[in-house]
Order: sequence, then C-alpha cells, then structure tokens
Amino acid sequence: IKGIGEKTATILISTFGTIENIYKELNKKGAQEAGDKAFIKVGITPRIVQLLRDNAEEAEFSKMLATIRRDVPITFVLPEKTFKESLDIKGVNNYWHSLEFRTLGQRLEKAVNGEAGQKKAIQSDGVVRGDGETEAAGVDAAGIGTSASNVSTTPTIPADELNKVAVALWLVNSNTTQPQLEDILAFTNQDPADPQAFAKARSAITVELDKRGLKKVFDEIEVPLMPVIKIMQDRGIKIDRKILSNLSKTYHEVAADLEQKIWKFAGREFNISSPKQLGEILFDVLGLTVKNAKKTASGARSTKESELEKMRDMHPIVPLVFEFRELAKLLSTYIDAIPPLLDDMDRLHAKFIQTGTTTGRMASQEPNLQNIPIKTELGRAIRGAFIAEKGFKLCAFDYSQIEIRIAAFLSGDEKLVSIFKNGEDVHTSVASFVFKVPADKVTSDMRRQAKVINFGIMYGMGVTALKQNLGTSRDEAQKFLNDYFESFSGLATYLDRVKAETARSGYTETFFGRRRYFEGIRSKIPFIRAAAERMAINAPIQGTEADIIKIAMSRIYEYCKKAGLENDVFPLVQVHDELVYEIRESKVDQVVPEIKKIMENVMTLKETKGIPLTANALVGNNWGELK
Repeated sequence: IKGIGEKTATILISTFGTIENIYKELNKKGAQEAGDKAFIKVGITPRIVQLLRDNAEEAEFSKMLATIRRDVPITFVLPEKTFKESLDIKGVNNYWHSLEFRTLGQRLEKAVNGEAGQKKAIQSDGVVRGDGETEAAGVDAAGIGTSASNVSTTPTIPADELNKVAVALWLVNSNTTQPQLEDILAFTNQDPADPQAFAKARSAITVELDKRGLKKVFDEIEVPLMPVIKIMQDRGIKIDRKILSNLSKTYHEVAADLEQKIWKFAGREFNISSPKQLGEILFDVLGLTVKNAKKTASGARSTKESELEKMRDMHPIVPLVFEFRELAKLLSTYIDAIPPLLDDMDRLHAKFIQTGTTTGRMASQEPNLQNIPIKTELGRAIRGAFIAEKGFKLCAFDYSQIEIRIAAFLSGDEKLVSIFKNGEDVHTSVASFVFKVPADKVTSDMRRQAKVINFGIMYGMGVTALKQNLGTSRDEAQKFLNDYFESFSGLATYLDRVKAETARSGYTETFFGRRRYFEGIRSKIPFIRAAAERMAINAPIQGTEADIIKIAMSRIYEYCKKAGLENDVFPLVQVHDELVYEIRESKVDQVVPEIKKIMENVMTLKETKGIPLTANALVGNNWGELK
C-alpha cells in the first residue's frame, strides 16, 4: 500500500499476524466508532488506518501475487542426459561474450568441472597449464587484467605480447576495457582448445587495428607507454606512515563526534553508513521531503549525494551527514587502507591500468590515486603523506586549462582561439563576450558563471544541469546558454557536428585518431540516446587530452634514457592532466625545465591553430606542499 513503509508494515504484521487478520480487525462491528483502538494502541496513526481501508483490494492482490501457488499442475520428467553431459560450453561462452558477460565463463568452468577445471586454462599459444602453473595471475606491468583461470605469464606466453594484443583489442573496441585472454580469443570466436587460437586472434585483431586506422595510435602512443607504466608500478611512491597514523586518529575522533551529533538530531542511534537506516531517519523520523525525489532500482528512497544536496538547507543533520561521509570515505579508501599495502621501504605500488577507461585515459587501482579529493582541506591533507625519498624531490607537472584549449583548436572557434593566442584569461574573456561588458568590468560572479559553462560544455551540460550548477532559474540558464553559443558559434557548430557524425558512424575520434564507440547513439529510447550524445561531445576532447599526456610521458622517458637519467628521474603518478615525478635533488634545476618543455611541445602550433599548450611545474618534499 503506497504510503506504508517497511517499519509500519512490520508493526502491523507482527501485531495481527496476516493481512486477513488486519482487515478482520478493521471490519469488526463498531471498530471505526471505537477509534480503531487496537491499531492506535500499537502506534498506528489514523492516517495509516485510513490508507488500509482505502486500499484493501491492493493489499489482498499484492499478497496473492507474492504467494507461491502449490496447487499448480506440473509434469516433470528427468532428462536422459545430465546437465554436464548435454552442455555446450563453447556455445554458452560465445553467447555470453556477445552480451559482454566477461567472467561468467570461468564460473561455468568451475561449476561443471570443479576446482581442477577452473585451474586448467589455455595459454595464448594454446598450451594447457597444469594445476601448479596458476600462481602467476594478477595484474601485469601494463595493467592488463589477468586471472588464474585464463592466463599465465610463464615463458610460453610472453607478458609483453599479451599486453600488446590486449591494448590492440581495446583500441579496436573501446568498450572492452581491461581485456583478458577470454576477450582476445572471443574476438573472432576462437576455440580455446585450438593450439593456434591466440595466434589467430592476434592476427585478426592486428588486421582490424589497421583497417580502423588505429595503427598509429597503437605504435606511437600506447606501445611506447608500456615501459613507463612498469617503472611507475615498480618504483612506487614513498609514504610517511606517521602522517597517516596521525590523520587516522584525528579523523576517527572527528567522525565519532559527528556521529554523536547526528544521533542527537535523529533522536536515536543508527548506522549512518546504511542508506536504508539513514533514509528512515531523514524521510520517516524527520519527515524531510523534496519534489521529484529519486528512488533506487529496488524502489527505496535514494540517499545518494545529489538527492541529499536538495535537502542540505532543510535540516542541520544533512550537512553533518555530508561531513561524516567524506571522513568515512577518506578513512576507508586511503588513510586506513594504504599502510597495509606498503612494502618494506614504505613505498606504495598502486596499479596504473593502461586500458582502464573507454576514453583513452589511464585508470588507477589499489588504491585509486587519481581520485584523492583535493577540493577540501580534509582530502588535501592526505597528499601530505606522499613524500620524496631522501635526496630526491617530488615534482608535479600539470597542463593549464587543457580541455578548453583542445575544444578551441578542435572546433576552430575564432574567438576562443584568439583568447588563448593572446594569452588572455579564458573565463574572464568568455564572460566579457557573454555578458557583453568590457573585460575590466567582469565581476567575480560573472567569471564564476563563465567558468561553470566553459567546463560544462566539455561534458555536454544541458539547461537543467547548468541551472543547478549556477543556482539560477531555468529561463536564466537557457538565456545564458543561448548567449554563450551565440558568442561562440564555431564551438556550437562543432558540437552539433560531433553529435551528427557520431550518430552516423557510431564512434568519435580524437585529434590523433583514437576511437570511442557508442552503441546507444542510435537508441530509440530518448534518455539513452541523450546520454550517448553527451558522452560523444566530451569523448574527442577528453580522448585528445589522454593522448597528449601519454605522448608526453613517453617522450619524457626517452629524454631521460638519452640523458642517462634513469636512476635520477622516476615517474610515480599520473592524474589525468597531472604528472608526478621523483627527481634527484641535484638534477631538479636541470630536469624540470626540460620536462615542462617536452609537455608544452607535444603538439605543434600549426596543429593547435596557434594555441600554446602551457604546463605548470611544482617542486617540494611532499605532494601536498609543492611550490
């Protein structure tokens, strides 16, 4: 019955036993006149009683639907063959792979043949491994996911060969992230029992790579990156355990204090990390409601961040929940999780995955160093625990406003190109055009609004999202969007062209030719098509950024090799447009300007339509305090 939640339903069933008994009590002669005392007595309000009366048919129908019928006539005959005998494992695996179920094959093998069957696996050259050859599983140097049930890194299957083919497959189909051996063999439906299965799949993938014009991306961007990733993972980054220990103690104390404050507002203790229990407090106990509140897939009222944001000013408990959640995430993901991962030298060897995203960007795991929050003081404090080795400095390099620069030269918008060529502040200049005021009359609020839309455009932000981010009305957001595209018509034309070309071809391309495929771009379901269009707008921009940073990493590596600096300069971390290196203190003045120069010259001015790529360089003893 709509309006009756789990808590009330539990009271009703616990008290009266069944739905039938509830209505038997409700229908007693004189029950209504007596004020439905049996219900009031156990805390059921008159409103709920009325809901029960008004929805008797729905209640009974729901129970009928949920009750297992035990009187259905069923004829069952045991099959002549057992499940295992009649199962076409290859056929099932091929079908599952077509649906992109990428790990069910291993579970099926285990279900049919037991542990021994799971341990038996086909090497990339078709050799079947025995039980003793499965311990080499894991994630290899290039970040290609492997498991004990599908691949080994024994001499029979060179790891670099597997890595290269996996990268090639990922380029051919960007949606196959972190490809494994099953994905490679399934690309052309190879039979794992065929000794030549891997060779055939490799040949087919290589042909497809060339056919789709991706050979250059493979040879000049991805393959040269492999040794750089290996160095990053082997070297690892130094961690100051004491700093993390102090942070842990402080943050746990603050979290406990927040917990007490939240419980006080709630009127009782509950698990704040439980969405269900938090929902009961916010919606049932405190009665907080918002218009068009979203629900989870299971129908529960959502307590995710975007929904809580709508209630931030409704009750003082909500901001406290935000603070508690941030602390809990920082503790569980980084502060308390990192120390057990450190080696004997207190170095953290996070995994960097070359094929981890659909856009071309690298991914990071165990832990994800690309996701440490830096917008809050609590998050920034964690970076202080990432330190330089004695005798070294940490040096961070990042591109300035690279996505907007890329959007400018990909679109060829004359005004945007002119802003960057003249070295102007892009947000101030955009605000000047949109609000039609001189640059020196642009207010801080105007610049903030221009900054929101500048970055929003890169991600296909529409009127609704712009309205929320600007904190304005829909009409004002629409006018701002219209004025923006009127001022920067070249960019507007480019974005429309990207959507149209993607709808026609099914994929986008970066400046360097990397492709990203969008199956939903032709969907008849509007919201799926709209989501694909938004991602398509961003893909060439973000993908070109990924290409640029990868090329820079490879060229820096080559520079260090030629200059004999392999023991003085170590790549440690990549966070999208930021690179962190550990450089010997005596070499900092020599190396930092060279790395900056390499980054700024990945593309020629002719290729960028005269827009310079500018990089910032910061140096210090820890990642949190670089200057």
